[in-house]
Amino acid sequence: MKGSRTVCMVALLVISLLSGAPAGAQETTSIGAYLPMTGGVAAYGDMEWSGIQIANSMEPEALGKKIRLSLVDTKSDRIESANAVTLLVEKEKVSAIIGEAISGNTMSGNPISEKAGIPSVSPTATNPLVTQGKKFAFRACFIDPFQGEVAAKFARNNLKALTAAVIIDQAQDYSVGLGSYFTKAFSALGGKVVSTTYIQTGDQDYSAQLSAMQATKPDLIYAPNYYTEDALMAKQAADLGIKVPILTGDGAQADQLIQIGGKAVEGMYFTGHFHKEAASTDRAKEFIKRFEEKYKRDADAFSALGADAYFLLLDAIKRAGSTEGAKIRDALASTRDFHGVSGTITMGQDGNPIKSVVINKVQDGKFVFVTTINP
Repeated sequence: MKGSRTVCMVALLVISLLSGAPAGAQETTSIGAYLPMTGGVAAYGDMEWSGIQIANSMEPEALGKKIRLSLVDTKSDRIESANAVTLLVEKEKVSAIIGEAISGNTMSGNPISEKAGIPSVSPTATNPLVTQGKKFAFRACFIDPFQGEVAAKFARNNLKALTAAVIIDQAQDYSVGLGSYFTKAFSALGGKVVSTTYIQTGDQDYSAQLSAMQATKPDLIYAPNYYTEDALMAKQAADLGIKVPILTGDGAQADQLIQIGGKAVEGMYFTGHFHKEAASTDRAKEFIKRFEEKYKRDADAFSALGADAYFLLLDAIKRAGSTEGAKIRDALASTRDFHGVSGTITMGQDGNPIKSVVINKVQDGKFVFVTTINP
């Protein structure tokens, strides 16, 4: 009987905690997040959620209300992403949404939040179609046409490449788009793309693509793919004796790239959003301090952008003086010279920020800062 009474008491306690805040408790505003916490790109979700939580610890309130965060795992899947947004809108009754991490999943979720009139900010979805034609969709990152142009300029001007081979993951909108933008910009700058080959997410053997590429003797490999595919590709390229520089995009800059690729990814270059050595704002410096104290590792680009998505929403809520979706949306659209973690942000057309690109590389098993390229 004593054991039964204990179980009942615990059950009642749980019910009371779930039934609502006690009388006199501070009122809350709910912000939802839908991120890939499991599945093929779970590293992105983990990093972004870490950044969001640090941001929340820095600025936990808006308009006198405590911010309540609600996280839903998308399992790195498009259908699950749409389901996650539906859950946040219909059950959690959120005022705003952060997510998703990658472009394809964000494009599955955005139509639902758009229809509900709830503003969303993706930390890292860079495909221009994510926000194109949308009124309530925004992002904290630069878009792929700009990233591809910067990559092409860096390849020609800094790495002195005259020819390039492009390896694209055809299963990812991000990779296909970025490969196209790089090719166009590189050609316009007098470079020549001598080989374009395709891989598929989950592939383990790239020998056919690499052998075909090797025959063209490029000065550079441009591989705008996610971290797993780029790490495996780099290892197999090294095994084949291919020694030209590899340039990729922001989607490959995760610790897992180094864990998987090891020495093969040494010297790999990235167009990225953030490096702590390039951090210039007071908000960035406080974020880095708190992040490294809590997680005992360097603050990374995905964490910084997760934080910026949160900070942009809070800034908009405060300037709007309201948690009404349309008013938050209008405030987001009018963001000017906002000092975020990843730099100074001005919101441009189609909810796309105007901001700098950071060039990073792998050196001695770490991501090191190379230079900043301003818009």
